Amino acid sequence: MELRALRYFVTVAEELHFGRAAERLRIVQPAVSQQIARLERELGVRLFDRSPRRVQLTEAGHRVLGAARDALAAADRVRAAAAGGPAATVRIGTTAGLTARLERGIDALRERTPAFEVVLVDLPVVERLNALRRGELDLALARGVVSAPGLKVSPAWSEPLRAVVSRDHPAAARGVAAISDLAADVLRVPSRQSDPPLHDAIDVAFRAAGVRPRFGRPIGTIQDAVVEVGSDAHSWALLPADQIAEADSVRVRALPITPAIAITGSVVTAEEISDHASCTVACAVAAFGDTMAT
Repeated sequence: MELRALRYFVTVAEELHFGRAAERLRIVQPAVSQQIARLERELGVRLFDRSPRRVQLTEAGHRVLGAARDALAAADRVRAAAAGGPAATVRIGTTAGLTARLERGIDALRERTPAFEVVLVDLPVVERLNALRRGELDLALARGVVSAPGLKVSPAWSEPLRAVVSRDHPAAARGVAAISDLAADVLRVPSRQSDPPLHDAIDVAFRAAGVRPRFGRPIGTIQDAVVEVGSDAHSWALLPADQIAEADSVRVRALPITPAIAITGSVVTAEEISDHASCTVACAVAAFGDTMAT
C-alpha cells in the first residue's frame, strides 16, 4: 500500500470532488481516479459512492479515513526523525477574542499531525492579510473578511455581536438591547482603519435597521473599551461575543441585540497550508470552525 494512494484518498475525502482534489494535488484527475481504484482493489472495499452529481464516502471509507490520516501523520514523524531537525512550525495570524477557538483548533490539528509547533502572531486584520501575502504566515483567522485579493477566504464560523453597556445603563436590567433604543447614546466601535471588516458589518446592519447611530471616539483595545464604557452610562460598544467574553469584567453587561447581527469568521490562506503541517484548508476550517465547539 503506497502512501501516495492514501494521500490521494484523504484529499478526495476532504473535497468530495475528484476534480478539486486533483487541483489541490496538482495532478490530472485520471491519475487520482486510478490511485483510488487501485486502493479500493487492494483493500477489497468501495471507499466512495460516485454519481454524476456528487461523491460520498461509504461506511468503509469513513472507517479507512481516520486510519489513513494516522498513517500519513506517522510517516511525517518518521521523516522528521530521520532529518534529525526540529518539528515544523505553523504560523497562525490571530487577534483578541479567539483564545478558546484557537485552543480547540490547535488540539484538533494535533490529533491529525502531532509533529508541528505553533507560533501565534497577533496583528491587526489588514496586517494579518498582508503577512499572508508575503509568506510570513501559514494561515490566519479573521472576522468579517469576505474576500481578499490573492488569498483564499474560507468561512468557518458565525459569531454574534453583542451590545456592551455599563452595568448602570438602563438596558442592562432588561437583558436585551434594541438598536433603536440605543441610538441616542454614543456608540464606540473600532475605527475603520484598524478593523475594516467589523466596521463595515456594523455599518451595513445599521443601514438595514434604518438607524443612524451617534459614533463616538473609536475604541482601542477590548480592555480599554470595557473600562471606558463601564464608566459611562451614556455610551455603548458593539463587539463580537468571544472578544467580550475574554474581557471578563463586572463593570459591563454584554447583551443580545435586536435585530440580531452576526459576523462571519474565516480561515484565510495563500493557497494551501504548508505541506509540513499535513493539513489542508478544509482540515483547518473543520478544526477552527463552529463544528468543533459542539
